[in-house]
Amino acid sequence: MAKIISSPLPNMPWQEKPAGYDMPVWRYSENPIITRHQKPGANSIFNSAAVPFGDGYAGVFRCDSRGLSMDLYAGFSDDGLNWKINETPIQFIGADPEILQREYRYDARVCFIEDRYYITWCNGYHGPTIGVGYTFDFKTFYQMENAFLPYNRNGVLFPRKIGGYYTMLSRPSDTGHTSFGDIFCSRSPDMRFWGDHRYVMGVYRGDASAWQSTKIGPGPAPIETDEGWLLIYHGVLNTCNGFVYRMGAALLDIDEPWKVKYRTKFYVMGPEELYECVGDVPNVTFPCAAITDSDTGRIAIYYGCADTVTGLAFTTVDELLDYMKKNSL
Repeated sequence: MAKIISSPLPNMPWQEKPAGYDMPVWRYSENPIITRHQKPGANSIFNSAAVPFGDGYAGVFRCDSRGLSMDLYAGFSDDGLNWKINETPIQFIGADPEILQREYRYDARVCFIEDRYYITWCNGYHGPTIGVGYTFDFKTFYQMENAFLPYNRNGVLFPRKIGGYYTMLSRPSDTGHTSFGDIFCSRSPDMRFWGDHRYVMGVYRGDASAWQSTKIGPGPAPIETDEGWLLIYHGVLNTCNGFVYRMGAALLDIDEPWKVKYRTKFYVMGPEELYECVGDVPNVTFPCAAITDSDTGRIAIYYGCADTVTGLAFTTVDELLDYMKKNSL
């Protein structure tokens, strides 16, 4: 059995795998856990991040308004299933006034490192780039300098320093609905200046794994295991009906995470249910957060559904690693 390197979390959300189900990731039976109108004035709530916090859970949620402005909101839950989302967006403090000026904010990830919760998101600054901030209590939020120049999306931090450096995955992009995209790894000594950029992996040009032939991007913060970093990511196929977003998994080297040990040839979950196939952007399953229990190897994945609502899915470290090794590119 593989081992997750983290703290136990015995009260995490969980459902057993349905009998006869042959995929490595399965859905929560009561999905979606967050509906599009769960916060007053919201058009949609999706592509959001959750972490253990105190005796329960906290998160940073993408809530698009009925004017379709994109912003981030804090939320809290006792059980990781039933969420109360603040009615006003996060007000960041601390950064240069030019960086603090909001253009748009969306698709947050949250990662606890050392003594604080870091937030990364797609931040509008003359085009999309990676915003970086942190909080200690999910009440006061401090914004730092953007990690990169435009254009970039899907900034995802590793949950500890690697070789003495903060480490981040990202997906360079363009100004619009990017029709390309590979994953890169960058390092920083101080969470301010980023360099040592390394290619991790790209799209697959061939029908053996066509689900990830248009673009890919990192999902939740990588999960540390005794076999390497477990990365859950999204892959996109461009069809006659538009983009289709599915989930895959990869195993990265523990010390040099730009080196890929295994990568799924087949997707591990894709849009099938009505709430994943019908919405503002149809046919999307977009993973943004994963919480784990080291004692059992359980993993719960929070994911955006059709750019409209939030779903929850389950797996274990052994399920994903076994599937990956048997079906690796």
